Amino acid sequence: MRYKTIFFGAALLLLTACGNDQEAYDASGMFEADEYLISSEVPGKLISLNLKEGQRLEKGTLVGVVDSTQLYLKKKRLEAQIQAVLSRSPDIESQLASFREQLKALERERKRIENLMKAEAATQKQLDDVNTQIAVINKQMASVQSNLNTQTSSIAMESHPLRIQMEELDDQLEKCRLKSPLTGTVLSQYAMENEVVAPGKPIYKLADLSTMILRAYVTGDQLSHLKLNDQVQVRVDEGAKAYRKYQGKITWISAQAEFTPKSIQTKDERANMVYAVKISVKNDGYLKIGMYGEVIW
Repeated sequence: MRYKTIFFGAALLLLTACGNDQEAYDASGMFEADEYLISSEVPGKLISLNLKEGQRLEKGTLVGVVDSTQLYLKKKRLEAQIQAVLSRSPDIESQLASFREQLKALERERKRIENLMKAEAATQKQLDDVNTQIAVINKQMASVQSNLNTQTSSIAMESHPLRIQMEELDDQLEKCRLKSPLTGTVLSQYAMENEVVAPGKPIYKLADLSTMILRAYVTGDQLSHLKLNDQVQVRVDEGAKAYRKYQGKITWISAQAEFTPKSIQTKDERANMVYAVKISVKNDGYLKIGMYGEVIW
């Protein structure tokens, strides 16, 4: 009777194992996503912050503003300095105006003498004298214009560093407007309005959950059946006995073996060394970071 009981129990256990679909998978792991710690690039007080955990942000969305009063005042001071430097620039046109008037008068005189010479009422010497005066005025005007251009260029070069500082301030002022660097979901918030932030101090954590990564582990024997871009089936629990199934693609295979993580069991539990693989899965909103998943290929 004792042997019959043992045999019946073993048979029942075998039938139960055969009917248990939970063992019919090749590898398992947990879902993860690329997470980004977003911080301000400029120090200052957060005068506004429109964030909440779980909120989805589009790339470029304005989420907050850092106080920029001091930067704005520096910009106004630089603008005044630039104006003061440029005010020393010579007025080239006004300084050349007298030369141009002299040239106009000499041109008229030359034309008058040429007409008189046709009537034999003027000499060649008179015409030569006028031409000489015109040449002298042209040389003087060219010399003055060259000097004025040199002064103008020198003053422009003097203002160039100030303009670069203006561009730096404009960049800092733009960075006071905190914008989402990518499309994703806010996972955690670390700062509140009216707090002082500093470069490198996280304000919130962001991750793109539209595509999840299942990090699974396979044995060396299984590794020979896998390659990058292979399509595999991924499933997660849905209720007590049902599964939600997804199509996944292998995007990374580790080049080094590691000891089996305690939280992960591979199909061959006797193996001590496994290889990590990453499987990209399109998220329908059900998948969450840290959720357990199974892989079948």
